Amino acid sequence: MSTELSSRMKNVSVSPTTALFAKVDELKRQGVDIISLNVGEPDFPTPENIKEAGIKAIKENFTKYTTGNGIAPLREAVAKKVKDDNNVSYEINEIAIMTGAKQALSCALMAIVGDGDEVIIPVPCYVSYPDMVKLSGGTPVLVERNEDFSLNLDAIEAAITEKTKAVIVCSPDNPTGAVYSEESLRKLAAIAEKKDIFVISDEIYEKIIFGENKHFSIASIPGMKDRTVLINGFSKTYSMTGWRMGYVCARKDVVAAAIKVQSQTTTTPPSISQMASVEALTGPQDSVSMMVSEFEKRRDYVLKRLNEIPDVICKDIQGAFYAFFDVRKYIDMPGADGRVFASDKELCTYLLEEYHVATMPGSAYYAPGYVRISFASSLEVLKMAIDRIEMGLKAHKS
Repeated sequence: MSTELSSRMKNVSVSPTTALFAKVDELKRQGVDIISLNVGEPDFPTPENIKEAGIKAIKENFTKYTTGNGIAPLREAVAKKVKDDNNVSYEINEIAIMTGAKQALSCALMAIVGDGDEVIIPVPCYVSYPDMVKLSGGTPVLVERNEDFSLNLDAIEAAITEKTKAVIVCSPDNPTGAVYSEESLRKLAAIAEKKDIFVISDEIYEKIIFGENKHFSIASIPGMKDRTVLINGFSKTYSMTGWRMGYVCARKDVVAAAIKVQSQTTTTPPSISQMASVEALTGPQDSVSMMVSEFEKRRDYVLKRLNEIPDVICKDIQGAFYAFFDVRKYIDMPGADGRVFASDKELCTYLLEEYHVATMPGSAYYAPGYVRISFASSLEVLKMAIDRIEMGLKAHKS
């Protein structure tokens, strides 16, 4: 007998974003004026029509359990959306509604990954992917992307072994803002078919895309639907982070297995949020274009300002609402102030404690020497925040 924690917990870390939230909250409680650029959620309110649909559901007492895979009207709306936007046809029993896209991904991993299976993850990557793979019993295999953050397809193929079960891709991407080209995704599809592996495609940022860039779903490639696990949700596109709504689209056995996991954890997705999500997909879409237009203005501003800071490099941001900038020339180099930052984490701590702006270290995304900020804040707030970042870096350098 033993009262020790399970062995799996020894290999799983607390999400770095969660740990930073706690530190930022503590400083704010102390009265420190912190500008938070670490949070990955839109600053816009949930659109009124969506809120009203949620209120209507409450007033009509639609507040009980639903079916474990989500209500039929929502799955039908998802099927239409994916057909219209992504050119993939799913039956409603190939779709499951989940309590957030993160749970959809977690349930899908539990469904397809077993003990000892390997999952390839191009890095930089979303902080939770590797630990979610570990929780499913699998082993994350991290593969570096190209310098411009595009997929390194040769490296991905070279990393595939007999134990490989899947590769995870996210486009548009958190943290880099990269959008994978149709050409690269077609090449990845050819690799997946040749090696007989799944592709888990996280498309949560698909609507937040800038300029001439276009979102392309790998599931739309002939022959790929049955080996693609498509993950999406409502948090980013409709500013519904707190409503906790996501979905998985995949072949029937994968979806059925994912539903089993949900049934033994959260039982069902929240009823009220499901009704709001039906309205999100079927109602007016003006709010989406408005948010994306505003994000693009902020993107332009942030790119310009960051690249004006000495020894900071920020590559083009093609989608999502993050800037991922290179600060490697500030690491392990003595500054005029006598400091030596041994890591990006130390640099971010310096910016937080002395210049009161919260950022995320690139090492949290398996890319040491970088910093991620979210530009899901007003231009006024972003100006103040980047002023502080610039002051902090210049004070260290000169």
